[in-house]
Amino acid sequence: MNTGFLPVCKKDMEERGWDAVDFVYVSGDAYVDHPSFGHAIITRVLEAHGYRVGIIAQPDWKDPASIAEFGEPRLGFLVSAGNMDSMVNHYTVSKKRRKTDAYTPGGVMGKRPDHAAAVYGNLIRQTYKKTPVILGGIEASLRRLAHYDYWSDKLRRSVLLDSGADLISYGMGERSIVEIAEALESGIDIRDITFIQGTVYKTGDPSGVYDGVMLPGYEEMQADRLLYARSFYIQYCNTDPFAGKRLIEPYGRHMYVVQNPPSLPLNQNEMDDIYSYPYMRTYHPSYEAAGGVPAIAEVKFSLVSSRGCFGGCSFCALTFHQGRILQTRSQESLIAEAEGFCRDKDFKGYIHDVGGPTANFRHPSCTKQLSRGVCKEKQCLFPKPCGNLTADHSDYVSLLRRLRALPGVKKVFIRSGIRFDYVMADKDDTFFRELCGYHVSGQLKVAPEHVSDAVLEKMGKPGNQVYQAFVKKYQAINRQLGRDQYLVPYLMSSHPGSSMKEAIELAEYLRDLGYMPEQVQDFYPTPSTISTCMYYTGVDPRNMKPVYVPKNPHEKAMQRALIQYRDPKNYDLVLEALKKGGRMDLAGYSSRCLIRPKKDHGGKENGSDRRKKGNKKKIRSIHKKKANK
Repeated sequence: MNTGFLPVCKKDMEERGWDAVDFVYVSGDAYVDHPSFGHAIITRVLEAHGYRVGIIAQPDWKDPASIAEFGEPRLGFLVSAGNMDSMVNHYTVSKKRRKTDAYTPGGVMGKRPDHAAAVYGNLIRQTYKKTPVILGGIEASLRRLAHYDYWSDKLRRSVLLDSGADLISYGMGERSIVEIAEALESGIDIRDITFIQGTVYKTGDPSGVYDGVMLPGYEEMQADRLLYARSFYIQYCNTDPFAGKRLIEPYGRHMYVVQNPPSLPLNQNEMDDIYSYPYMRTYHPSYEAAGGVPAIAEVKFSLVSSRGCFGGCSFCALTFHQGRILQTRSQESLIAEAEGFCRDKDFKGYIHDVGGPTANFRHPSCTKQLSRGVCKEKQCLFPKPCGNLTADHSDYVSLLRRLRALPGVKKVFIRSGIRFDYVMADKDDTFFRELCGYHVSGQLKVAPEHVSDAVLEKMGKPGNQVYQAFVKKYQAINRQLGRDQYLVPYLMSSHPGSSMKEAIELAEYLRDLGYMPEQVQDFYPTPSTISTCMYYTGVDPRNMKPVYVPKNPHEKAMQRALIQYRDPKNYDLVLEALKKGGRMDLAGYSSRCLIRPKKDHGGKENGSDRRKKGNKKKIRSIHKKKANK
């Protein structure tokens, strides 16, 4: 019986009357037919264009037979590690194995291999020597050229070479995967598919590459990290589909990896089409006995309104994956999806999110981008908003109002994060007021990341004064509305540029605020970000100037402990950090001190510790009073 899901086994295929499939999609995630999952979108896109697709989710990578369920596909294998890089999925920043995997039935860890894209590619090659293999998804996208791998602490080759695959479809691959399918259908050999934007291929002869820019060779970059920094910045400046050049990366004298410019952005009608396909909007029923797939919980009743991000944070890989040009769905498309929520028996009236990489971006930052592309060496918001920036929330406000008015909708949340400097750049306060009035439930999470302007500059974030202005305005609007709502700042420790001096500066800020974060994120060097390049090379690739990089695990522990200096477990680390930073004036009895002297600590709870449950209201009150000053 056809459940509406795509085939996951030969029996499903035969029940559809198929004798074979055109493509087999091999995924590191469990099969969830929801548009928040890359495998669901790509397979539904191919289905809409008339192709027959079977899905093999989380195959046993130790058994070649596990990818032979459908036999040899007529056109090729599509391979993705999943919605996350497999190494990020498996390991914390301290390289400890995670205990659960939200993309696996029952949250069980260990159902996919490390470096899954490469492992799956080689698994297929053991049986199918000549069948086309196309990599996609975020892991392949961010590892498409030579890249620093944090977990092995070395420069790795393009995943195209390590996987044995023929082609990479990088970025958001709806457009390129259809072009690849049509080329294969027309009889073009996979080795001759070298002309599609949004793809990476390999060749023994780069002489025919039109308009190509030769990057430093892999072996040379291994020997000289500064060469990698220069190469990375060339890549960074060529992530635009309109202005980007073809990039050629040599591997010895006889192998070259060629990156074509990114795919052109989807227009609104194309975006609407992609989200209108007949998704089942849940996990495959075969996972029910294991308890389902945890990752569906937060996204099942969320709306993806946009793609791309012109925020340009240094530690974010979106520039390399989705790009900086905003692509949006129409209000009508989003309303139709929300009306579908209201007909779902499990819907309780709460839309969990309306957003994308940055929730309050609903159009390109300026009109020039759709014909000329984004600026190569300038940012839209950093170090201050560009003069051409269109800071306008009117469309987003209109959308949110329509969603709130739907029968059956009780509350519309915004959880994918807002860019507070963009809010401050908008001269019209309507969105800010409606955000506080309708879309915050007690507390709003924002990401200032740090308070030191020296660190913020390396992060590509606005100066601290912008966040402080946002805090004051947020509190003022809440007072006017009679709301008792708070801000929860996300903060990052050990980012390149953060020495002990800047870490202590952040601790002092939290002292003055009267707030200690429950969670702190250590900087995580994931592939293909400016910050990761700084971490590996010790220089800022944008100007090649040296950057201080905290790498020693003990120093990173001290920086993290400073942010949570009130926790008694962190006392020794905080004391050591203050000594190292020459700030023992902060160990004493005055209100400005972070900790008491060692002799009076006695292993007991710090007198200034306010983490106990009974003091939560007091912390919030202090936070509010400080922010209002």
